[in-house]
Amino acid sequence: MATLTIISKPDCHLCDVAREIVETVVADLPEDAVEVEEFSILDDPLLFEQWWEKIPVVLIDDQLHAHWRLSPERLRAALADAQATASPVDSNPRKESA
Repeated sequence: MATLTIISKPDCHLCDVAREIVETVVADLPEDAVEVEEFSILDDPLLFEQWWEKIPVVLIDDQLHAHWRLSPERLRAALADAQATASPVDSNPRKESA
């Protein structure tokens, strides 16, 4: 499962647009493919210091994906790539014990 983080602030038009794009793109993926979390720079001084001039910021698995403007096509591709590179679940129900 990929983790997508939106860093935003209240009353931010670009943040609202980014949130809508994230919701639309994630809605097209399997239910357990992406965990979405959102943090406000107004609630965390460290986030404010790091990102105040770049919001909205979108991170995928803690890596910067985009800031200011978000492309739905680029986000879809990045999430597909994150899913493809995720470590596979061990399908062997019999594990050796130590």
